[in-house]
Amino acid sequence: MHVLTFGTYQRDYPRNAQVRSCLRLAGVEVVERHAPIWDGRRDAWSAGLGTLARLLAAESRLAFRTTSDTDVVLVGYPGHFDLPAARRAANGRPVVFDPLVSLFDTLVGDRRRFRARSLAARALHAVDRAAFRGADFVVADTAAQAAFYIDRFELPPDRVGVCLVGAEERLFSPRSAPVTPFHALFVGKLIPLHGLDTILAAAGLAPEIPFRIVGSGQLEPELASAPANATHIPWIDYEQLPSVLRSAGCALGIFGASAKAARVIPNKAYQALACAVPLVTADTPATRELLTDGEDALLVPPGDPRALADAVSLLAGDAETARRIGAAGRATYERRASEAVLGGHWRALLEHLAP
Repeated sequence: MHVLTFGTYQRDYPRNAQVRSCLRLAGVEVVERHAPIWDGRRDAWSAGLGTLARLLAAESRLAFRTTSDTDVVLVGYPGHFDLPAARRAANGRPVVFDPLVSLFDTLVGDRRRFRARSLAARALHAVDRAAFRGADFVVADTAAQAAFYIDRFELPPDRVGVCLVGAEERLFSPRSAPVTPFHALFVGKLIPLHGLDTILAAAGLAPEIPFRIVGSGQLEPELASAPANATHIPWIDYEQLPSVLRSAGCALGIFGASAKAARVIPNKAYQALACAVPLVTADTPATRELLTDGEDALLVPPGDPRALADAVSLLAGDAETARRIGAAGRATYERRASEAVLGGHWRALLEHLAP
């Protein structure tokens, strides 16, 4: 089977890199036709007018060539602007869209960059709708997200599939021994989705436990009033992330109370599971698709600092519970989200569409 990954997708973004790796592991020949608009950015949505001009130029170049030597054209994140060029380039072959997010949902509903009734918000909704409805098949990362896409964009259910995110196994593997001293680690963009306020409040309720926060974003000013046991590192190189993660006593997922937060399982959760680091994250419909509270993770109510502090304190004070949950998390990862498992899922989805 031959798959063309197409467009301005952020090549090094974990979802995109991991999908390519999974497909190749499953015996799929993957060829890339890529215009590097977003590569190297910590946040694709921080782009300005210069990036928009480069995007328009890239779309023109991408659409110029058609293809006849592929079974499926796959458009990855953030490829919402790529669908018209992808359809022309596909030359009648199926076009699959792996969006990861809705632009309107992310920039209006979650990050509140634009007011819901503004011209920019209406434009984002139009781009979303054209992209989702312009693909032959859409792949969501959870069943909860798939249901949202079907409802929001009025898609036939048989045109939407689900494949979990997973982790890049060239980097993320189990640690060999428990870690001391214990600290709780959060890695990610400091955006409302992730619930930084809940994490900082939980740190204040457990002053004896170090909290380490790695990342930057729009909520970074909130760190100015962080409790003394919460330290901040603006960012680390992605290649160093596995060693930083394996040194943690536990990993923190996301804790925002938004509708979007209830539909996603973030990259950081899969990475922690792959490394056998005990995970604490919000108890949401999406999380329940993969994890069970008290077995392979600790799940706490979204936006509840007291519950988060109690969960972290439990792991800090009970090394055997921490070891058990970390090991069970790794077992769940191997069974449900490993590259071998997801590669088979991806191949089955694409083979169903191939002519």
